[in-house]
Amino acid sequence: MARVVTGQPRAGQAVAGAFAEVGVATTHEAQGRVGLLNPRLRPRQVGAAISGVAVTCEVPPGDNWMLHVAVDLAGEGDVLVVSPTSRCDDGYFGDLLATAAQARGVRGLVIDAGVRDVSALRSMGFPVWSKTVSAQGTVKETLADVQVPLVCGDRLVHPGDVVVADDDGICIVPRVDAEVVLEAARSRALDEERKRRLYSSGKSSLDVDPALRGRLEEMGLIRE
Repeated sequence: MARVVTGQPRAGQAVAGAFAEVGVATTHEAQGRVGLLNPRLRPRQVGAAISGVAVTCEVPPGDNWMLHVAVDLAGEGDVLVVSPTSRCDDGYFGDLLATAAQARGVRGLVIDAGVRDVSALRSMGFPVWSKTVSAQGTVKETLADVQVPLVCGDRLVHPGDVVVADDDGICIVPRVDAEVVLEAARSRALDEERKRRLYSSGKSSLDVDPALRGRLEEMGLIRE
C-alpha cells in the first residue's frame, strides 16, 4: 500500500537555509566527512548554491505521478529528494513541474534519475542535481511512497533532513544534528577565511599549519 506521510518532524527553516552560506564541502568536513551523495548526481547548472528541508519521494520506473504529489505537498524552503524504486534514467522532471515547485517556494531538486528541459530549467533559475539528462518521458499509472526514508545517491535520507547542494555536489545533514553541524561549519568557514588571508599574503600553507611541516619529517619525507 503506497502512502503519503504527513506531519514528519523537520529541521528548522532558518537553520536549514543557513547551510547554503557555508556550502557542501565545508558542511561535509564539519560533520566528520560524512553525508555526501554519490557524485553521479551532478548539477545541471553552474553557480547554484541551495539548502533546505528534504521532502522525499519514491517514483516507480518510468512514472512521475508521485512527483506531482510531492510537489503538491512541498512548500517554502523545501528541497525535493527523489529516487526510483528500480533503476531508471527517464526524464522524470521538466520545466512544467519546476514551474509548479518554484511557485510553492521549493528551492531545488535532487533526483537519482533523469531530468529534461534543462535549458528551460536554467533559464528559470530552478536548480537541479540529477543522475542524468534524458528526453524520455514518463507516465502516471503507479503509486509509491512520499515522505518516507529512502536511499538517494547511495545515502539514506529522511524527510525533514537538511539538504545542501552546490557545484561540489550534495550533502545531507540529519535533522537532529543540524544546529550542531551548522555551528561547526560556520566555525570552519571562519578559520578557512583566516587561512585564505594568510595564503594571499604569501604565507606557506605548511607554516600556517605548522603541524603539517612537522609531520612530513615524522613520516620520513626526505629533502635532497
